[in-house]
Amino acid sequence: MSLDVVGFGALNVDKLYQVNRIAKEDEEVYIKDLNLSCGGSAANTMVGLSRLGLKTGYIGKVSNDPEGNLILENLKNEDVNTNGVIIGEGRSGCVMGYVDLSGQRALYVDPGVNDLIKPEEIKIEYLKDVKILHLTSFVGESIKAQEALLGELPSTVNVSFDPGRIYAEKGLRYLKKILERTNILLINEEELKILTSKNSTFEDRINALMNYELDLIVVKRGEKGCYVMNVKESHSIEAFQVKCKDTTGAGDAFNSGFIYGLLEGKNLYNSCVIGNYVAACCVEEIGTINGLPDSSKVKKNTL
Repeated sequence: MSLDVVGFGALNVDKLYQVNRIAKEDEEVYIKDLNLSCGGSAANTMVGLSRLGLKTGYIGKVSNDPEGNLILENLKNEDVNTNGVIIGEGRSGCVMGYVDLSGQRALYVDPGVNDLIKPEEIKIEYLKDVKILHLTSFVGESIKAQEALLGELPSTVNVSFDPGRIYAEKGLRYLKKILERTNILLINEEELKILTSKNSTFEDRINALMNYELDLIVVKRGEKGCYVMNVKESHSIEAFQVKCKDTTGAGDAFNSGFIYGLLEGKNLYNSCVIGNYVAACCVEEIGTINGLPDSSKVKKNTL
């Protein structure tokens, strides 16, 4: 079976605690509710794309434990192909998140076997005829497996890359090999500041990344919408105004909408509108995937 998009990143069980507020040092707060779901940035995006009707798959690693079985079952239930997922020894990844009444969050990551992926465990044949390989971050050394895979990847496969804060904090030199093979960079505004120079202008930060010969760059700006640029054009697109319950997974949701738009032949502007809409649907619900829409809802509200 040929796949449209394959994700490669961490796989986690997300334990999202609703709290009265995010605790600071030496403070005590209380938990109002708990939402248990399966996540991982690239996994959230693959679920989003699958709900939009694209054929998706995944490269990652879980353990043969209850959390790993839950992750695999969730991917299969969402029609995400799991033939690229490696079963390893140890414990599966887990993210503990704390979400306040305004939807803001704090996350704590336990990577488990996510950080134990070896290049030889990945089968390049899994990416046969894939249109886009979507990369997201690992806490530890599994970036080496990503770099090794990019070295074998056919030129016909485009690479989209969302570094997240974990990779952004490691700096441009650390990400050089990935950026040199990236076609589509998807990054939020704070990560852009961290990865480049905080004292530079927005335009200077964008240009610093375009020096890696990216086909296009998208900056996700939260409630301000997004900015997209390639060598021919640039656009700023406003966000949809909705009541936010939980920002967790909003960037991943945007990625799914934007990639869907591109693969459906939409221009950059309209792909961003779709990305903004899918992100808006996400933040209206608690959890990373509960609010993700299908293609009929997207077409009704964005076209």
